[in-house]
Amino acid sequence: MAGELIYAFRIMRLPLLDAGGAAIGRIDDIVVVPGRLGTAPRVTGFVATSQRRRIFVNANRVISLDTEGARLRSWDVDLNPFKSRDGEHLLQADIIDKRVTGETVSDVALRPTVNARETGWEVAKVRLTRSGLFGRRNTYRLVEWNEVGGLFAAPTEMAAEAARLRDMHPSDVAGVVRALPLAQRQLLAKEMDDDRLADLLEELPEQEQLALISNLDLDRVIDVLEEMEFDDLADLLAEMPAQRRAEVLEAMDDEDADVVRSLLSYAPGTAGALMTPEIIIMSSNATVAEALAQVRDPEWLVSIAAQVFVVQPPLRAPTGQYLGVVHVQRLLREPPSTELARCLAKEPTVSANMSDREVAEFLASYNLLAVGVCNEAGHLLGAITVDDVLDRMLPADWRQRRRQAVQP
Repeated sequence: MAGELIYAFRIMRLPLLDAGGAAIGRIDDIVVVPGRLGTAPRVTGFVATSQRRRIFVNANRVISLDTEGARLRSWDVDLNPFKSRDGEHLLQADIIDKRVTGETVSDVALRPTVNARETGWEVAKVRLTRSGLFGRRNTYRLVEWNEVGGLFAAPTEMAAEAARLRDMHPSDVAGVVRALPLAQRQLLAKEMDDDRLADLLEELPEQEQLALISNLDLDRVIDVLEEMEFDDLADLLAEMPAQRRAEVLEAMDDEDADVVRSLLSYAPGTAGALMTPEIIIMSSNATVAEALAQVRDPEWLVSIAAQVFVVQPPLRAPTGQYLGVVHVQRLLREPPSTELARCLAKEPTVSANMSDREVAEFLASYNLLAVGVCNEAGHLLGAITVDDVLDRMLPADWRQRRRQAVQP
């Protein structure tokens, strides 16, 4: 339907199709956010029902939208429940049937949009209905979206901006945020969900992170910091003024605070300061099926989920004796009932005092996505992933230069 208008009522109740064209659910509603600087409201995604769950489907994941249905680019589906956010509008729930100066919104027309990075949809027109009096027929008219632009207004501009950034990659969000004055950055931070703000912080230098959250109260700061990866959190706290750091650690969950204090005890530029204790750790008598169930958890980073570290009990860092690693490719080749002890790779580990450059050379030498960190007794303390090593090895301004290079 490229170049044509497609109406919301035609889209809603269409099947949601996987990459192969099989129906896996149905479209219930359409999520739009206000455009910037007078541009048309943009479709950010679709609310769908799949496996009896009401979920959000990012518009970027839909490769085609026509009378057959909304077809996904890939086979995977995020089944996390949909939650509406400030600054967003649902066409069915919020816009259609709304009264506008004596008329009623009866439908919304969308048109395809294409830019250098993605294909999507935006609001083009609104269909208005006026009830006929004394038995007369209803009358209809189609108007441009900006003639009823108030329909799509957000509570605040920053709420609208937070909604627009909802499903952009955190690295791209950081590029948008860094272009804003500090005061606007801080207003935007207040509007963002805790997990999204945490993702954003992990993409910024520590001093910019501190400036971004400096106006948030302590309770909100704790909520956001608890969503961060432990290694990134420790780097941020290391840059905080001592009194503020003490306040944050005191307010955090005791167990999490102990982990962070442990990471802060390592000298900057060492493996200990780079590692994360949040890795997949299992015993040698666990099965391949159990390991794959852990790997499937979408909360794990790709580099962490690429392998399972096998140790003797206890299974929390510092663990019992480190035994080896089982990579995902090996897990996929073994029968589900196979114990991990039978498919171990005896990969070496690094010490917590090794320099970050030596860790980079180690990962490159063994072609690893992650390497375990052990103490002198051979107990696993955590792991270092290749993305964190790259972040440390690249020049301090690499993120800013990359964003400038990819601007359309």
